[in-house]
Amino acid sequence: MSEQIFFDGNSTTPLDKRAFDAMLPYFSEVYGNPASIDYQIGLEANNAVTRARKKIAACINADPEDIFFTSGATESDNLAILGILQANANKGKHFITCVTEHSAVLETAKELEKRGYDITYLTVDRSGAVDLDQLKESIRPDTVLVSVMAANNEVGTTVPLKKIGEITRSRGTYFHTDAAQIAGHLPLDVKEMNIDGLSISGHKMHGPKGIGALYISQTEPRVKINPISFGGGHEKGLRSGTLNVPGIVGLAEALEISCKEMQKEYDRFVNWRQSLLSKLQQDCGNVELNGHPDSRIPHNISLYIKGVENKDLLNRLPEFALSAGSACTTMKDQGSHVIEALNLGDRRAYNTIRIGFCRMNTQEQFELLSSRLAEEITAIRRISG
Repeated sequence: MSEQIFFDGNSTTPLDKRAFDAMLPYFSEVYGNPASIDYQIGLEANNAVTRARKKIAACINADPEDIFFTSGATESDNLAILGILQANANKGKHFITCVTEHSAVLETAKELEKRGYDITYLTVDRSGAVDLDQLKESIRPDTVLVSVMAANNEVGTTVPLKKIGEITRSRGTYFHTDAAQIAGHLPLDVKEMNIDGLSISGHKMHGPKGIGALYISQTEPRVKINPISFGGGHEKGLRSGTLNVPGIVGLAEALEISCKEMQKEYDRFVNWRQSLLSKLQQDCGNVELNGHPDSRIPHNISLYIKGVENKDLLNRLPEFALSAGSACTTMKDQGSHVIEALNLGDRRAYNTIRIGFCRMNTQEQFELLSSRLAEEITAIRRISG
């Protein structure tokens, strides 16, 4: 079988060659441990980490000392939530999140419930948007942290980060966001948005897998946070373990490239999304967009195709890498908790596919995808009557 055309950019993205080239020297030439600064090769590795920290900070308007390196957004989410709640236990044991969060947050919330924490799960409307009035009403004197993802990984809906930050800051509670799907795709400004903690992952923005970062404000305000793993005291004692220098360099390079090319990719992907939706609605009918029509990341399109089972459709399109839902939940034999939370019908999750555009996708590939989707949707409906 020939190589598949990749259209699942919300699960991962191919590594940008420019990021790969930046990483190469740190595998075999500058291989020193960045914590070993008593000799040249270790100092060079340490300098590379420092430069990467500055690059990442500049992309989100943070201070370099606010950036901590992790293995990815899942670890960053766990560290932010568990670490902040543990460090601020004297204030209370109330945590607010949302029903459509990534499993990295929801599974952490379940663990917290076992430990005696009180969790409030915000609901969403039919577009996946969070109710800000419900958020305001949910914050209590013992609320330590609010964690709401910046953009949903399945339906693409974004949240008003600045408005949430204004609410939490005015109420004296911390605000963390999982920004894995939005970093490098839409502008982020942690200071303007009053974000206290923010998680990113390299492989969602054409960087390497197995590397991520956590922004934690260390100035105004200074966020109290405890480590959740222990060792040699790396990353100011917050995240021990020898730093992944090639990964860190690749993450920083990928984010910097993505931020520079953001507008060009935004325009291209929004045009593709609108074009694909229009074609399928015109050629096939009974096709709807899941998620908010406007407040969404540009590279995601989640489609409800009435009467067409997503697994059946994907099996008829072997030349494409497409998704029926989140890569983190497809191993479970159940419908998407995100689609179900929209309250649009019991079968909607099983009639939904997710398409994620990538930088490397071409116009020719997109046009082929559009025509083949229309062809197979029509064929399935003809067979099923």
